[in-house]
Amino acid sequence: MGFLIDTSLWIAVERGKLSAADIYALTQQEPIYVSPINLAELRFGIELMTVEAQKHRALAMLRRIRRKPLVRITGETAETFGELAAQLHDAGRGHAFRVQDLWLAAQAVQRDLTLLTANFNAFKEIPDLKVVSFPIPD
Repeated sequence: MGFLIDTSLWIAVERGKLSAADIYALTQQEPIYVSPINLAELRFGIELMTVEAQKHRALAMLRRIRRKPLVRITGETAETFGELAAQLHDAGRGHAFRVQDLWLAAQAVQRDLTLLTANFNAFKEIPDLKVVSFPIPD
């Protein structure tokens, strides 16, 4: 077992709304993994930043995140993604989900990881996904 953490929580840590200790209080001794999806979403946000100090802080956070074990996207992940997308389609959800969220979910389902997110509603209908909500304080 272990945890795959949604990008929203990595961003909350970078912005000081959560601390790494907050995350570890929930995950305890379980391993925490990072996804290429997290790295892509974070890098996209960093590239859009215009305030240099903010950009430097975010790049430092990205370097720290890269130290976590990376959960690779494989052919099996792609098949899991396809199965989940089809199940959501059949349930009437269609393309109402964000593709990045579904890739994270596919990785978690494939590897029996728990997805930790601040955005529970984005993931609650995904079949076979173990998801834990972690609200971000205002």
